[in-house]
Amino acid sequence: MSQDVQSILVIYTGGTIGMTRDRETGGLVPLDFDQVTKHVPELDHAGIEVEAVSFDTPIDSSDVAPKHWRTLAQTIMQCHDRFDGFVVLHGTDTMAYSASALSFMLRGLQKPVIFTGSQLPIGVPRTDGRENLLSALMLAAHQTDGRATVREVAVYFGNQLFRGNRTHKESAQSLQAVVSPNHPPLVEAGVDFVVNEPALWVPDPELLRPEATLDFRQEVAWVSLYPGMPLDLLRQTLEWHDLRGVVLATYGSGNAPTAPLLKDLLREANDRGVAMVNVTQCGHGGVHPELYATSHMLAGCGVIPGHDMTTEAALTKLMHVLAQTDDLSDIRDRMTSNLRGELTPYTPTRAEAHGPAGAAGLKAL
Repeated sequence: MSQDVQSILVIYTGGTIGMTRDRETGGLVPLDFDQVTKHVPELDHAGIEVEAVSFDTPIDSSDVAPKHWRTLAQTIMQCHDRFDGFVVLHGTDTMAYSASALSFMLRGLQKPVIFTGSQLPIGVPRTDGRENLLSALMLAAHQTDGRATVREVAVYFGNQLFRGNRTHKESAQSLQAVVSPNHPPLVEAGVDFVVNEPALWVPDPELLRPEATLDFRQEVAWVSLYPGMPLDLLRQTLEWHDLRGVVLATYGSGNAPTAPLLKDLLREANDRGVAMVNVTQCGHGGVHPELYATSHMLAGCGVIPGHDMTTEAALTKLMHVLAQTDDLSDIRDRMTSNLRGELTPYTPTRAEAHGPAGAAGLKAL
């Protein structure tokens, strides 16, 4: 193989990108991956050698579970030395979950792992799958100064490459369906690839090859607060015997009702060793418990601030961390640490730290 040719492994899990219309029924049916590559003849001129593997039975992304994340991570680790990069073809509905999970599983990546998919099947005339696949492959092969430009888990969609654990599917209709609300694109794809170097993740220089951690704890819950929510609903979740962790989706900068019963429920769960993480319901921004008394109440009950993590990142990170430790202090340290670029650590301004509400800088409501 020429030194100018990059070898990329494509891992086909399923999803819309690998579908075509059945001529008899008109319904969507999956293609063999060999057929998918036939729809992208430009690959023959891209200077990329592509090999492919596929799940034995391609799955809809709605059926994705941690066992599939383990299969992806194991495949990447087993093939790491043979390929220059990896492209994962995945359904869009849960792509942000899978990309987030893989980012936490694979520490010290020195090669790109790029997820992509499409809103329209690759076997129809107006598909976005062809461009998404071709650009994902080219970015997986892209090098800067003789090494991979991207050395992390990323998602390519709609002419942009995003950090995987910063993504969220925003639209069921748009061809720009995936967004990164709190981190800029890693690459903008126009006439040329414009790389945003300051936005790229820099892996641990002490690791020469990735290390994989495959375990997840699935005894977690996600609870989104809403006005008038019966707290008995929350009680039933928090009193689940096997519960290990909860992601709470709260208002604004991390606010919740001041009801004494809510406070009691959270304290009881914390006392039982349940790890609770606070993320915002807002599409942009993050949790800042220093700002308001209502969010300070949550912190006082042991709820861990999720900063500006997406719900997808917070859930998969919590599942990952809970598989490593039972100690709440250790869980807090890991959840608030920036492990793979998934969050922006919050530093209070001087005004917030020394504001009129006292040392915590709380703003009265």
